[in-house]
Amino acid sequence: MVTSAHVVDRAMALAEVCERPDLHRRLIQARARSAAPGVRVLVVGEPKQGKSSLVNALVGAPVCPVADDVATVVPTVVRAGEQPSATLVVTTGGEPGGPAADDVPTERVPVPIEQVAARVTGAGAERLVQAEVELPRQLLAGGLELVDTAGVGGVGAARALRTVDLLPSADAVVLVTDASQEFTAPEMAFLEQARALCPTVICVLTKTDACPDWRTIADLDRAHLAGRGIEAPLFCVSSALAQLAVQHRDRELHEESGIAELVTHLRREVVDRAETLARRSLVHDLAAVTEHLSLAVRSELAGLQDPAGREELVRGLEEAKAAADDLRRRSARWQQVLGDGVTDLLSDIDFDLRDRSRVVTREAEEAIDARDPGPVWGELAEWLDRRIAAAVADSYVWAEQRSEWLAERVIEQFARDGGAAVPALSVGAAGDALESLVDLPEIDDGAMTLRERTLIGLRGSYTGVLMTGLVTSLAGMAIINPVSLAAGVLLGRKAYNDDKKQRIARRQSEAKAVVRRHLDEVVFQVGKQLKDRLRTVQRTLRDLITDTAEEMSRSLADAVAAAQRSTKEATAERDARIRSLRLRLEQLDRLAADVRQLSRVAVPSA
Repeated sequence: MVTSAHVVDRAMALAEVCERPDLHRRLIQARARSAAPGVRVLVVGEPKQGKSSLVNALVGAPVCPVADDVATVVPTVVRAGEQPSATLVVTTGGEPGGPAADDVPTERVPVPIEQVAARVTGAGAERLVQAEVELPRQLLAGGLELVDTAGVGGVGAARALRTVDLLPSADAVVLVTDASQEFTAPEMAFLEQARALCPTVICVLTKTDACPDWRTIADLDRAHLAGRGIEAPLFCVSSALAQLAVQHRDRELHEESGIAELVTHLRREVVDRAETLARRSLVHDLAAVTEHLSLAVRSELAGLQDPAGREELVRGLEEAKAAADDLRRRSARWQQVLGDGVTDLLSDIDFDLRDRSRVVTREAEEAIDARDPGPVWGELAEWLDRRIAAAVADSYVWAEQRSEWLAERVIEQFARDGGAAVPALSVGAAGDALESLVDLPEIDDGAMTLRERTLIGLRGSYTGVLMTGLVTSLAGMAIINPVSLAAGVLLGRKAYNDDKKQRIARRQSEAKAVVRRHLDEVVFQVGKQLKDRLRTVQRTLRDLITDTAEEMSRSLADAVAAAQRSTKEATAERDARIRSLRLRLEQLDRLAADVRQLSRVAVPSA
């Protein structure tokens, strides 16, 4: 049985013999990707839906914090390891979770595995970036990583944007919702975002042991998925039963919990598929390297075996090399497509963000005009936080989709220009690109003491009592009389109501200004991060295509030199060289055959 590691080693040896360090470096990178493919599964959901309990049930260990008064605020990554161990990634400078979180230095602190849940929720948790746990579990043996994320939706939606930012780097997303109610609007919105950025989406209905009507809820959830056109399986599980099954080693209870069916699906549809994609990428690199190495060998061998056709061979190779050099040096159409596309997309990203912020601003101002914002500012701030998070997440998803579309267009144009196949584009996650949202400032809540209200009323009533008393004194009445008192009460009440209206108007004006400044800051921070993300895609794509063009040019240059060198070989040396080249070509042909065999192995699992 041909193994991919053995084929890579043979290809690297031949690249060294052929003096192609560029291809050798490419094979080193391909081997590194193949050796540790990594299959990342994000476990997401609104707070208190059972995400951490589900991760604990899947790995059979209480590694994630679970409590009624505790919510996950930093991700916990659970991966395979020879021995149980845990590490906390802690910031050592700057503000944790701030706009420059990617630049803040961190350190890795080993901790006992039984203390992880307490450490990520106790004192000092605000400086944590993430927790990492390694366990010797069969489920994790294929490179599977489970990531328990912060809650999406609800309070603290700015933190939930970190989860959205992780979606492009995930191989699968598991959305967790409990059986107490059907899908909420934020959950459906997140499912659509996940479907746009991640190849595999799975839904899990938890707490079936505590909700008698979970089957009805499951049917409603499946109807919601079908109504939105979201193709995602729904698994009904009980994490509590799964944990009891592990404790008592009860196989029937484990089957009843529903965890076994979910584990089978993860292995078949996520781990196996990721391995297939990794193998396909490796086969692509091996095939390209083999073709590059074979070109020079075949050219020199043809020149030695057929001297008459040598000049025609050299002429054809030189023309191909000139075309490759021209493709590498000149401002080709793919570069124009890339440059124009990036320029247009930068403008579109800015417009999209500002357009969404204007919609949120109008909605917020309508809510502020409808009532006094002071007493309900906390509720309004929470709603605005969720609304901004949803708008920014939608903008991020749109920008990611447009970036992928642009990359496809550029690669297609490069192929039409005469370029070879380009390796798969891999940019990775943007880190904390969407965590830059600032907190909404507080405003005056409008609360007044009894003394303040009394003074406002007295200031208005004083004039009414005095003026009415002077008028009634002409009729022989005292200045303070029932009529003047009644007038004072009326004018005092009017003054109090007028002052109240003015105070509300001031608070509404202040609230609108705060909202506009807040949204302007959001657009500034998030726009910067999204534009940086696009520029990263641009640089990665440019370097990838440039390296591919340089490999083509180098291979053709070697082929021309080899064909020309064959004219200078003496007869005895020519025979020895032919035998050497034939042997090397046989090795390359066997390598190509093994690569094709690896390709056939990868196809059925795709």
